[in-house]
Amino acid sequence: MIRRLVLLFSICILAQAAGAQTTSGKVRVGVAGLVHSHVHQILGLNGKSIEIVGIAEPNRELAERFVKQYKLPMSLVYNTTVEMIDKTKPEAVTDFGRIVDHLQTVKVCAPRGIHVMVEKPLATSYADAKEMAALARKHNVQLLTNYETTWYTSNHHAYGITHRDKAIGDVRKIVVHDGHQGPKEIGVMPEFLVWLTDPATNGAGALFDFGCYGANLSTWLMRGQRPTSVLAVTQQIKPDIYPKVDDEATIVLTYPTAQAVIQASWNWPYARKDMEVYGQTGSVFTLDKSRMRIRRTEKEAEQALEAPATAAPAADPFAYLAQLLRGQTKPDELTSVENNLIVMEILDAARQSAKTGKAVKLQ
Repeated sequence: MIRRLVLLFSICILAQAAGAQTTSGKVRVGVAGLVHSHVHQILGLNGKSIEIVGIAEPNRELAERFVKQYKLPMSLVYNTTVEMIDKTKPEAVTDFGRIVDHLQTVKVCAPRGIHVMVEKPLATSYADAKEMAALARKHNVQLLTNYETTWYTSNHHAYGITHRDKAIGDVRKIVVHDGHQGPKEIGVMPEFLVWLTDPATNGAGALFDFGCYGANLSTWLMRGQRPTSVLAVTQQIKPDIYPKVDDEATIVLTYPTAQAVIQASWNWPYARKDMEVYGQTGSVFTLDKSRMRIRRTEKEAEQALEAPATAAPAADPFAYLAQLLRGQTKPDELTSVENNLIVMEILDAARQSAKTGKAVKLQ
């Protein structure tokens, strides 16, 4: 009897230890694709909050280049996502492939109970985005969209000033600027450039590549409202460099009591990701990751601000992913399926508007 009790006690202790490891250990992550330049971030952060257990990349030369740079074993690399998942059993997969391939990644991962984080935007079409969301909900997995600006403390502090502090009155206009001189001009790797400048694999040019940031932030600042209409104008200022896609885009979102103007460009003289939020009585601007300006009223002088380091939900997307899967943080709206379904509805409508020259009303 005593031996049996000791055995049962030992089993309980082992079970508790296993549970503790599950909730506190590094998240086992698989990487689907290496053709997106943002993959450098996760490779550089491997071993901190996450552990890369496998990489799916059929281009062996590209894979060898990355594993050599980050001192990883080539044994981590598999030809397909299915093979990588079956062999390594990750808890989550981060997709650094072509945007058009995001749907297939979710089709592979969701039925196996594997969480997915994709690089922005969520998909190349609203139809694909809805199918991805349905799969994630059916199989009860996280489907997250990663934007660089989600981890900007300035954006979260601006949101707090606007909605928590109510320091500038109700939102009336949002203006978001995103982009750089152009992907070829800044020297992105050729494996990235080839699909980024193809409408079939990226959805559009600057319209999708940088318009998604403004759609994401505007939806968040408008507290999940869908716009009533979407109007977009696109241009090919550099058709000799980008013959298949736009390199200049402006999107205007109309809400019942506000407007958002999204300026996405591969023609800025320098890289930028900044935002202006105007309320009934004042304004708050984000200048970069942490620097800001606020003017609460017409009579008050503008003030420079530095956003607190704790304003963002995490220091980086993979720390956030680990904390979320371990139950150590609450879901963030900017990465959420709900927000990013609206983003894709906006981008789909913007693409249609740019083709027809007419505003698209959202029913």
